[in-house]
Amino acid sequence: MYYGDDNTALEFEDRALAHLKVVIATKLRRGESFTITWTHRDGEEPGRSTIWLSPSIPLRFVFDDPEPATLSPQYLEKLAASANSSGGIMLVAEEPL
Repeated sequence: MYYGDDNTALEFEDRALAHLKVVIATKLRRGESFTITWTHRDGEEPGRSTIWLSPSIPLRFVFDDPEPATLSPQYLEKLAASANSSGGIMLVAEEPL
């Protein structure tokens, strides 16, 4: 995912990114701003990051796999619920079915 004018990608696994894309696009289409927070991946500096997403800031999703992921309604609901909270989206792992 590329955010703003920064050419540095924010790296997310394709399946998580596919779900994020739906939730983020829904919020931005409504003109809503919010945050997204994630824990840094293995091999990165320990910790977590948060960014502010706003309809006025450029955003681009780039996937490694050319085929779209099959989306989980439960995972979408979980991310959407967190997007609507005061803390914004907290990217957590998808729970296995």
